[in-house]
Amino acid sequence: MRCKVKNAIVELCRGDITLQDVDALVNAANRRLAGGGGVDGAIHRRGGPAIMRETAEKYPDGCPTGSAVITSAGSLSARHVIHAVGPVWSGGDRGEPDLLAGAYRRCLELAVENQCESIAFPALSAGAYRYPMDQAARIAVAAVISFLEAHGRPNLVRFVLFDDGAYGAFSAALEAYGVA
Repeated sequence: MRCKVKNAIVELCRGDITLQDVDALVNAANRRLAGGGGVDGAIHRRGGPAIMRETAEKYPDGCPTGSAVITSAGSLSARHVIHAVGPVWSGGDRGEPDLLAGAYRRCLELAVENQCESIAFPALSAGAYRYPMDQAARIAVAAVISFLEAHGRPNLVRFVLFDDGAYGAFSAALEAYGVA
């Protein structure tokens, strides 16, 4: 599924984020930028130890929840990895929606600041951090569309979703937003 927002394209696909041919891959990182499982583990395994070395050098204090930092991409085909720290789901009354939207916005800001024309996102916080997929999808889509409407860049925003459930939630969110 794909749609146009200003001159940019937003698209959904199922697959492995580490195999995407884009300028920047978004990593679902933890606050310590210490590596982990899921998307984080896959990016570090495929990208090699250079990514972890760079995060340790550039960001020894990690990254706050709701924000993101950028590194090179090691052996991945992308130029950059943007390490986004989404919130752990705690029922929704601890600022989780704002923190999740903030992580998406900061990723997009870093992409634009680093001349990235394309970026690929996973479903931030919707895995190990247990954010309900339908809510995570609505927040992600709203944050991306709002950013693109204001800035018109990057040219391509791709959500790379691991399974049919995630794809369905993001598809419904795009349709509900009225751009699909």
